[in-house]
Amino acid sequence: MTDLAASPTPAYRRILLKLSGEVLMGDSAYGINQETIQRLSSELIALHRCGVELAIVIGGGNIFRGMSGAAAGMERTSADYMGMLATVMNAIALQDAIEQQGVAVRMVSALHIKEVAEPYIRRRVVRHLEKDRIVVFAAGTGNPYFTTDTAASLRAMEIHADVVLKGTKVDGVYSADPKKDPTAARYQELTFTEALSKQLGVMDATALSLCRDNEMPIVVFDVTQEGQMMKVVCGDRSVGTLVQE
Repeated sequence: MTDLAASPTPAYRRILLKLSGEVLMGDSAYGINQETIQRLSSELIALHRCGVELAIVIGGGNIFRGMSGAAAGMERTSADYMGMLATVMNAIALQDAIEQQGVAVRMVSALHIKEVAEPYIRRRVVRHLEKDRIVVFAAGTGNPYFTTDTAASLRAMEIHADVVLKGTKVDGVYSADPKKDPTAARYQELTFTEALSKQLGVMDATALSLCRDNEMPIVVFDVTQEGQMMKVVCGDRSVGTLVQE
């Protein structure tokens, strides 16, 4: 487990972490792997104890993905709302895992589900961060046809984050799919224009354009490798891929 007693110096004051739902599966084929979510929560708490103000946008692909549902024949809007509800389930699980380790968390939903989450109010979220609470965003933007990547970019602007960290199962952005092409090379740094023109899959085009237009840097890294998150937050440039202009 991450050494919570260590106190590295963070390079960022306030971060928006985007976690894909698939990350929560760990070695499982579906759903939430308890060992994985406990490890992630321990790493998040380690960042929090270093003084980082931490907000998290979580996906739902480990439970249901709207695009896949639409491709299977569902009406797209209905499928997307199901995907949003899947993110709510993941957010509840992550909130519980963090709270069990004694850190205050506020779960905020773009869909109004008052029994389990606060409604999204920007000023209230910023106040939570200032009061040293971790914030977990659920339900994306609350609108169909928008991905949780776009939600992460939007929330990062709204809370004035210093950076968007995208935690994936790959250690950065590659010139091609490294699982299919052994010659694929990892980029240490990219511009937004390069990422968009080369269609490298950093984030969807809407999310990338939003970050580019607002000069919000993105770091893509492998969140499944223990310790990588802390290295990224402490400014270790050997980890992941930095996207900025």
